[in-house]
Amino acid sequence: MRPSLVIFDCDGVLVDSERLAGESMRLSLLELGLEMSIADIRKAFVGLSWADCLKKIEAAIDGPIQDGWLERIQLRDKKWFVEQLEPVAGVRDLIGVLRAHAMPFCVASSGEIAKMHMTLGVTDLLPYFEDVLFSATMVERGKPHPDLFLHAADQMGHAPETCVVIEDSVHGVTGAVAAGMRVLAYAGDPHNDVEALRAAGGEIVNDMAEVPAAIGLNAK
Repeated sequence: MRPSLVIFDCDGVLVDSERLAGESMRLSLLELGLEMSIADIRKAFVGLSWADCLKKIEAAIDGPIQDGWLERIQLRDKKWFVEQLEPVAGVRDLIGVLRAHAMPFCVASSGEIAKMHMTLGVTDLLPYFEDVLFSATMVERGKPHPDLFLHAADQMGHAPETCVVIEDSVHGVTGAVAAGMRVLAYAGDPHNDVEALRAAGGEIVNDMAEVPAAIGLNAK
């Protein structure tokens, strides 16, 4: 069924940030005495807000995180993003197809609005999304709860059951399914856990070029 609204996640769906953020997190966790692989970091943290990530880290180290730790990792993330960040392969063409069909779209991300402005700005995608950005900071509960997706749909004026979400994290897929939305789970990143995304209720797409046909649009 053709949707009335497409809701994008940001990190890993619009911008190829998860690779950089994962390595940055790995180095920062070592400072706290936690040694985790990129795969384990992806499984534990991708799709969560910083607030929820910090709760999980403090539980793992059985105590508070040292002062300045978060600020250091955020500064490194920003530096690496400015220097290296690129759009996800094929997403610019997908946006063009949606625009050609007058299909509304927006972003629902665990990241803060300021971060989305930075990452989308660096990749020249911000003009498409500047007025339709929704953050987990706007709702009581972030992913994997449905609140953010329901908020985005409500603000855009669409019923949840007519929305399609494009996500790359299990937490995000879980939240969108709980919101009653169809979910396309992007698995173009080799670190994505395809089986876990499918088990959470996502329909796997390995390339953004697959999305138009999946939602009933002919590429133009």
